Amino acid sequence: MRTVNVGIIGLGTVGGGVARLILSHHDDYVANYGIDLGIARACALDAQAARACGIPDDAFTTDWHDVVSDPSVDVVVELIGGEHPATEIYEAAFAAGKHVVTANKALLGRHVEALAAKARENGVQLKCEASCGGGIPIVSTLERDLVGNKVLTIAGILNGTTNYILSRMESEGADYADVLADAQAKGYAEADPSADVDGFDAASKTAILASIGFGTRVTTDDVYQQGIRTIAAEDIAVAHDLGYTIKLLGIARRTADGVDVRVHPTMIPLDHQLAKVSGAMNAVYVVGDAVGETMFYGAGAGSFPTASAVVGDIMTLADPISKGATPLPEAEPFSHTLPLRPMDELETKYYVRLTVADRVGALAETVNVFAKHEISISLINQLEDGAADSDACSVIFLTHKALEKNMQAAAAELAEASCVRNVANVLRIEDTAAWSDGVMAN
Repeated sequence: MRTVNVGIIGLGTVGGGVARLILSHHDDYVANYGIDLGIARACALDAQAARACGIPDDAFTTDWHDVVSDPSVDVVVELIGGEHPATEIYEAAFAAGKHVVTANKALLGRHVEALAAKARENGVQLKCEASCGGGIPIVSTLERDLVGNKVLTIAGILNGTTNYILSRMESEGADYADVLADAQAKGYAEADPSADVDGFDAASKTAILASIGFGTRVTTDDVYQQGIRTIAAEDIAVAHDLGYTIKLLGIARRTADGVDVRVHPTMIPLDHQLAKVSGAMNAVYVVGDAVGETMFYGAGAGSFPTASAVVGDIMTLADPISKGATPLPEAEPFSHTLPLRPMDELETKYYVRLTVADRVGALAETVNVFAKHEISISLINQLEDGAADSDACSVIFLTHKALEKNMQAAAAELAEASCVRNVANVLRIEDTAAWSDGVMAN
């Protein structure tokens, strides 16, 4: 047994948690796994951050080059986020023959193909369990435990901030702006919450999981994105009355026409497992043709939950290294083997909330617009006191299944119609039963 040395770049919330886990669990790792794990170098902007984690001064540096160039470091852990200098860190580490562990979903969501190829060229690995779902072990599950399946669907609550906001809106009947402001004050949401509430964070994770689950390259830019800013308290209340809840979901499905990947607010039945995930928790629902429905639940962020996933990756690499063996090089990166289904071709039911002029014939005009675009209405409901204007009213429409392109065209025409004051919201109602299409009968 030889010591396996780690170099950590970034000692913030997650990096500090990783350092504390390694130092506090050192003896357990030796006793239970025969792995002597040490921190040879640690990089941060402030030496006090290192001291707070228990890292000695002689292991600390403010220059990430010192970590990557240290010959004693076996595994480089990048936890600073962003594209630069993270990209340069990866490339320098690979060139030096060092494996990289990261939680950087934004970078990997767009560039993992190129980075994985560089790792493979240099005979090392790039591991990213913590990039998707925080402490939930979903990446390794898709890479190893479910490889006996054809993965049919991956759908998840992949952003704790948005789930926290929507959960509080549902439980308290509060408005989005009020809950967001309170979430920012409590540290659940960033001062600039755009990456969370506009769906980018969830889209990056959806791209990574879809790539692994379906064995085809999917980038963040391939994922349709819509955030939660338009969700109002009345939408959540009406959804609940209709037997649904609203969640921001990352959805990836294998279809006959290609891979369907999207992130948007979604109405799902109240009795579905994902509907019961509340607060800042995450959950990933995976359907395989052999295993059927599975769900993985846990903390999607936070110091120690995310550090748990990072250390899990480190230990996977450290196991052969500690025995004098060399981990296999990174697998061949996925290429674009499956087509992507255009968002316009999505077919689902819709919830539409309009503010309509309170006059004779207005409702008929709106229904005619839907009919013009081949959209059949299954329910119409006027909300009491649902509009701010005394001469207008809020009306809810539920549709039968319709094409996305038809719904978008109808919404655009309704927005210009004289009888419509505002297209307040258009939400997709997910057919969760279809997620299991293709499961083998037992």
